[in-house]
Amino acid sequence: MQCLSFNFNSSAATSFPTSPHSQVQSQTHPNGPNSCPPPHSQGNSTDGTPRSSTSQISPSFNLSGEYIRALQTNSYNEIRSRIEDHVHVENAVDTEGVEDSSPLRMSQVLHPDRESVHQALRHTDPKATLTRLVSTYFDHSEEISILCLRLYRCVSRARELYAPITELLQVFPSDLNSISLPQCDWAFDTFRQFDSLDNPFPSRDSDNFKEMHRSFSQLKEQLEHSLHKSQSRGRILHRLTTRSAICLIGTVVGVAVTAAVISTHALAAIVGLFATPLCPICVPQHAQKKHIARAAQLDAAASGTFFHIKYLDTIVCLVEWLYDSVERDKELIRFGLERGREIYPIHEVVKHLNKNHSKIFDQLNELEEHICLCFKDVNESRAKLLKEIHPHQSTDS
Repeated sequence: MQCLSFNFNSSAATSFPTSPHSQVQSQTHPNGPNSCPPPHSQGNSTDGTPRSSTSQISPSFNLSGEYIRALQTNSYNEIRSRIEDHVHVENAVDTEGVEDSSPLRMSQVLHPDRESVHQALRHTDPKATLTRLVSTYFDHSEEISILCLRLYRCVSRARELYAPITELLQVFPSDLNSISLPQCDWAFDTFRQFDSLDNPFPSRDSDNFKEMHRSFSQLKEQLEHSLHKSQSRGRILHRLTTRSAICLIGTVVGVAVTAAVISTHALAAIVGLFATPLCPICVPQHAQKKHIARAAQLDAAASGTFFHIKYLDTIVCLVEWLYDSVERDKELIRFGLERGREIYPIHEVVKHLNKNHSKIFDQLNELEEHICLCFKDVNESRAKLLKEIHPHQSTDS
């Protein structure tokens, strides 16, 4: 029996750079809170056009500190409490993700909710490019929220899956000679129960992940293209406005100088002479306001989309790590089950399970944190965009 060899790759070799207390950096998935962008930052360009938040990320930003502070905010604790209550209700009725997309249930955790968005867009032109892009953003942000709720429920099921293993590891002897036959029977039955249950996490190749990432990436490109066109138009309007102002000043000065020199009978003719060639363009004020409002809505949607993609990438990487860890533990446990209730194989399985057990729960906690932070970001981005829409209901192009 001493020749029996266990050579399983511990899932501890797989790592993910998430919270500041993570010990090992991932080489393939760099998107974690240590590499994710800072919270939204806004500013206006010289022509009054809002700059996109996606271009204002400072490399010197203290992301670890911001991550820790984000977890301590009232808004984070509030959204986490709402999500926990929501998932508790869903688990109680065992809906398996069917009911969590209903408007009534989502309104408890998604703010602004679907009805508020519909009210805001009711008076806009449904055929306009801006309305279409903004409406698509609201739809996608709701979809990622639904995904987050489902993954939060997966975390709950993972804890239930590992609860008997945790109990076993806490009392199972580390010394081979101290193991009793009843303890072996208990371990064997625990392994069999673990093996009979499904992996609570979807694989990285899940259609939900791929489709959502594709949708957000397409929306990001469309928003950035529209925002670039809007910024170019804003610079043109700014130049035209500046030239009109200079023209007006020149006209007034010219008229004043001329009036001091010649008689009042020729003044009207000279005013027309100066004004006509120097002021051929006049930019209406409402056109400038409409452009600024449109640019602000595009920027808010583009900024939200950019950060949602970052959160999605981080969450997907964590889910992938957890999925692989559960699969490796299942493989290890099946190896032990095939050898029956013998003491040595069971002892080896328990020893290998114990090596990575605490890391799994660290990653479960971290996934919960990122789900709640993503939900918090979605709600804040939706509220910001809705705030930009309300004062400009007639902005339709």
